Amino acid sequence: MSNLKYWIWLAERHGLTCQTAERVLEHFGSPEGAYFADLAEYRLIQELSPEAISSLEEKSLEIADKILGDCDRLGIRLMTRQDAAYPERLAAIAQPPLVLYMKGRPVAFDEEAAIAIVGTRKATPYGVQAASRLSFDLTRSGALVLTGMAQGIDASAVRGALKAGGPVVSVLGGGIDVVYPRYHAGLYEDVAVAGTLISEYPPGTEPKGDHFPVRNRILSGLSVGVVAVESERSGGTLLTVNHALDQDREVFAVPGPIGAPASVGTNLLIQEGAAKLILSVDDVLCEFADRFPGKLRAAEPLDPETEAQRLEGTAIVPEPVEPKRSKGPRDGGGEPAKIKPKLPVLTAEETAGKLTDDQRAILLALEGGALKADDVVEKTQIPTRRVLSAMTLLQIQGYVTEESGKRFKAAVKLKME
Repeated sequence: MSNLKYWIWLAERHGLTCQTAERVLEHFGSPEGAYFADLAEYRLIQELSPEAISSLEEKSLEIADKILGDCDRLGIRLMTRQDAAYPERLAAIAQPPLVLYMKGRPVAFDEEAAIAIVGTRKATPYGVQAASRLSFDLTRSGALVLTGMAQGIDASAVRGALKAGGPVVSVLGGGIDVVYPRYHAGLYEDVAVAGTLISEYPPGTEPKGDHFPVRNRILSGLSVGVVAVESERSGGTLLTVNHALDQDREVFAVPGPIGAPASVGTNLLIQEGAAKLILSVDDVLCEFADRFPGKLRAAEPLDPETEAQRLEGTAIVPEPVEPKRSKGPRDGGGEPAKIKPKLPVLTAEETAGKLTDDQRAILLALEGGALKADDVVEKTQIPTRRVLSAMTLLQIQGYVTEESGKRFKAAVKLKME
């Protein structure tokens, strides 16, 4: 593709967020149009920061050429928004990635009953067993399992799909050639052979903490449904669920023991009506049987001995959690640090990648005092369903509390910079 380097050039501009990159594309019509524009034209886009404009003025294609060379050397395919194979599901989300890097089997996502399995890195044996079994059963029934590559629930879901003999897709928070955690090198290789590795980051990109909350929108965007297996009260799992609700995806949750820290988030999702409680794979498949009659099927039962052999090695107790970074969200699961109860102010930096536009608007609306949901809808002009979905996640994350009379109150204040 002759203009591929311009897509990479635009995707690699410093200071451009997913949202402002969309505005640049909208304004110029193509990455080439943006590349050949001048300073005066860039200044017409009000949303662009000085840093973004300065980066757009840098016309060197050296980085783009290097990335193309690395992809060719490593066997990594590239897909841009203009490609016919670019998933329509992903193109329809609020901030679709400009470029996708892929290694493994090609996947026609729009034709697949793709189910994302998400959960905490600090999974319990119960959660590990549930994730591996669900992934195993989903794969045997014709669904396509998507997950990350972190320890805990992610790794268990990957192993379950592989043990079932089917493909699995892992969406990464760094370059495809950068294995993280390092002891998952074998899983990376297995997925690249039997399924697909996907990232919006070029080869060589380290999996920084703030990449994972951003990555989560792709995980839910490629799926038709998201299953939360275990989640604490705040974390990357709930961020993915939030994206799924905004993207009108089906959301499911595995119930956990009352009072178990690893199941607080999933139990609250069920209690608040944001997720459907599931007890087996049938509770997920029944929601999609009519949409994918040629894909989904009732898997033939396995005898206990065969089943035990097939599932052997999937329910591995989570590996030791790697040291957390001193700043930013935790790696692997993208789980942000919990909000301290006495912290009344959240800065834009602290909420980057953690709050959607709807959530920000609702928090700002609630700063004036407690409001009923209908009042929030009227004040923000956000549709009722989206307000209720966002409010549920804000409560679970501890940013909003419910008072008597079904009135909602902000528990934190946003500092707008």
